[in-house]
Amino acid sequence: MDFPGNNNFVNLQVQYAIDYFDDGVAEAVLTLPDTLAARYLFLTRRMRHAGPNLGMPHTRALGDGLFEMRLKGAEGIARVLYCAVVDRRIVMLHAFVKKSQRIPPRELELARNRLKELNREKP
Repeated sequence: MDFPGNNNFVNLQVQYAIDYFDDGVAEAVLTLPDTLAARYLFLTRRMRHAGPNLGMPHTRALGDGLFEMRLKGAEGIARVLYCAVVDRRIVMLHAFVKKSQRIPPRELELARNRLKELNREKP
């Protein structure tokens, strides 16, 4: 479709980068069971285009800039806790396989501490 007086195309597709807090987080994601890893790849592909908050049941905001990616597969349930930072960057802070209904406080505290560390590093 042509717009009158405008022959230039505008790229409206926004791209987000996916980063990892450290090698340990990347390794935790890489070692997720197969169906959970497949779900992770599917959701991160969507996040690259749509941004960090895909909404339920895929993602959920936990407050103060922290989000959880909700992974469910044949091998169980996992969570990847992450944040969005300036310049269209999404940083994966922590990944773990869930064994209980709620996020264990230790796992949540680890992600919150990493988020604080990232915020301190901002210029």
